[in-house]
Amino acid sequence: MPRLAAFPKAFMKPLCRDGTMTLDQWIDLAAPLGLDGLEYYSGFLELADASRWPAARRAVEARGLVIPMLCCSPDFAHPDPEFRRQEVEKEKNWIRMAATLGAGYCRVLSGQRRPGLGLEQGIELVAGCIEACLPEAEACGVTLILENHYKDDFWSYPEFAQKMDVFCALVDRIRHPRFGVNYDPSNAFLAGDDPLELLRRVKHRVVTMHASDRSLIEGTLDDLRREEGGAEGYARRLRHGAIGRGLNDYDAIFTELRSVGFDGWVSIEDGVNGMEELEESVAFVRAKLRQHFSAT
Repeated sequence: MPRLAAFPKAFMKPLCRDGTMTLDQWIDLAAPLGLDGLEYYSGFLELADASRWPAARRAVEARGLVIPMLCCSPDFAHPDPEFRRQEVEKEKNWIRMAATLGAGYCRVLSGQRRPGLGLEQGIELVAGCIEACLPEAEACGVTLILENHYKDDFWSYPEFAQKMDVFCALVDRIRHPRFGVNYDPSNAFLAGDDPLELLRRVKHRVVTMHASDRSLIEGTLDDLRREEGGAEGYARRLRHGAIGRGLNDYDAIFTELRSVGFDGWVSIEDGVNGMEELEESVAFVRAKLRQHFSAT
């Protein structure tokens, strides 16, 4: 059965920018929730020094949890070759970080959709960078996971491969046993796409998943797609909330994933409205996993 982790979505600035929260404090908050693991982010301030990586792993494992996934945000869609080379080196270092933390999965992204970047050019640049990272991933026993992403918290532009057709073209381009998809259904809404259609197109490549939920504040999905699909800035019509209360059909999602034998990690991105919602989300997703996967 898939295992359940959580990502500190609500605490990115305290953990990554101003240092007002420690990783131990995040572990203390998350440990009582009944999770199997905690997804980490490469930009946590306490991980800047590689000598601290083993201790970071021990701190999580001492609470009966593991670090299954490392969330990273390389920017591969840049026209400057030297910039891309530096991003590849950063990703290789993050792959080594993931391995030291005990994580079997390390995220890659396409990069920022800067003005003037063409489709074919962007796919060529991004695929080349990801392929340059795969030998390091293989050597470390880590699988690179490409997410249908919206935008890193600290980026100026949305994801180059945000839209479904671009994302699928990039996934189809890269065939390697150490490469797969991290599926995020909520991000499909932000792209103006149908999350179930996207899942059906890539489900054989999905090895991990991000779970969250969003609700419409006003209007319809058609309004969202016409006015805000793929736009810069988070869609104004959508509100983040507890999983199970929003737009995503988790019964349909898990039915699709079960049909291809999915048994990877599901990591919850929630808690922006408080730990009570994160606790509710954990209970909801755990119940759905038991419902759909316990007989496998």
